[in-house]
Amino acid sequence: MNKWFGILAFLFVLAIGTSFQAQALTFDHLPKNQTSKQWSVQVGKAEHTQHSVKPKKGVYDTYSFNVKNIGMNVDSVTVQAFRNEPNSKTRFALVSGNANEVLLKQTGQEFKFSVFPLAAKATELEIVVTWKEKGIDRALRETFVFKQQ
Repeated sequence: MNKWFGILAFLFVLAIGTSFQAQALTFDHLPKNQTSKQWSVQVGKAEHTQHSVKPKKGVYDTYSFNVKNIGMNVDSVTVQAFRNEPNSKTRFALVSGNANEVLLKQTGQEFKFSVFPLAAKATELEIVVTWKEKGIDRALRETFVFKQQ
């Protein structure tokens, strides 16, 4: 009896253990949207051109994102994108250089990043928008996190 119980317990653990696999960040349905009072952020399919980065299966996928000012008029807007690294608290930037300094001062203006690679091992995409309100010198920040579902 104990032998059968041990075999069944082993099979149960094996079945449960194989169902818990690490999942990369993939989007089953695009676009994905998140909004606040000030911003609308949309992650969508990459808009490839002849010279843009193409996805590499198992290494990285490509996506686009769009940040739109839907609130009040603002100053000094910065948009940054990061991905996580499994087993680390470190975040890796996806947008670099002058691309993250944008002019989204008026309601309705938007910033579109047409193609960015996202590592296959990433499970979170973080879009950070920093800005200042007109006449106020203190910076404000909102973070939009898209996670593996």
